Amino acid sequence: MQITHTEIYKYSIPMVPFTIATGTMHFAQNTFIRIHTSEGITGVGECSAFPMIVGETQATCFEMAKEFAALWKGKDPEDIPARLQELDLFTARNYTAKSAFDMALYDIAAKKAGLPLYRFLGGEKKEIESDLTIGIDTPESMAAQAVEFVEKGVKVIKVKLGKDPASDIERIRSIRAAIGNAAEIRIDANQGWSYEGAVEALTGLGQFNIQFCEQPMRTWNDELLPQLCAQSPIPVMADESVYTHHDAERMIRNKACTYINIKFAKSGGIREAIQINQVAEQAGIPCMMGGMLESRVALSAKVHFATAFNNVQFYDLDTCLIGHKEDPVTGGVTYEGMKLLLPDTPGIGADVSDDYLKKLVGVTI
Repeated sequence: MQITHTEIYKYSIPMVPFTIATGTMHFAQNTFIRIHTSEGITGVGECSAFPMIVGETQATCFEMAKEFAALWKGKDPEDIPARLQELDLFTARNYTAKSAFDMALYDIAAKKAGLPLYRFLGGEKKEIESDLTIGIDTPESMAAQAVEFVEKGVKVIKVKLGKDPASDIERIRSIRAAIGNAAEIRIDANQGWSYEGAVEALTGLGQFNIQFCEQPMRTWNDELLPQLCAQSPIPVMADESVYTHHDAERMIRNKACTYINIKFAKSGGIREAIQINQVAEQAGIPCMMGGMLESRVALSAKVHFATAFNNVQFYDLDTCLIGHKEDPVTGGVTYEGMKLLLPDTPGIGADVSDDYLKKLVGVTI
């Protein structure tokens, strides 16, 4: 089998503005690709750039995608390690752009095997139920949204924090006062606190029954995480501090986290995510499957991954529910409340409507 050509699109999805500690996103800066092969099997991939986190934009992903497509033309898509090594030798990092190409290769491989991706990865069906995220706002607005979530049957609420500790404590106080213990709460500071601020915030939030806190500090403060973990009454989950399995090894060795958040856009895709999970599982560190602002294409791939690996025990898979104004995806995972239901079609099982793609900036290499 050979790669004949690759379609690449600036897969922009309008959305309600979504605010975290490091900035606001006004549209999903995604890139969508289709890799075509000589055997007629087509693999799809999607990546979602989050500039204030990974340092990539839709524009950079689109340009890198053109380079990657040219590099792979005429090559064997079934030799996944060789293809991904070519990308790593061609450019350092650029994990978000790489993740779309990684995803497309796994889609091709699973389709060739006639298996849904989770079974191709060695997994069996299990129940996946996501949290639902509240972006940063006033304590009153966030509490009102939490009440709305609970009324809809949401069992786990993820709350974005990372501003000043006193205000963040008040945000959670207001939410707990509004919903009581009707839902589990997990928090995500997105690197927003200093070390002193993290100690103040986590100590003050300890009384509110918080499941865990994602990424309390900037990554340059990673050496302070062991000390913070020892002081915090709330378990710490590493997110931006873990891009690759080498990062996971370092964090675990230093006792710098209790959990790890895996995201394809940080890891470069499925292959590296598998290695991160292996390192974590060997150390007894459960993982979460997270994401940026992906549509149901990449979301489907993430649910396949979470289904395939039992060490993935937490699910932050609400990316299309936190502001997307359009859903151009055909097939793929669907929501039943916050439960995610996978199709058993071969591969990822999702694609994007051709009518939607016609409206986008695109190129074929």
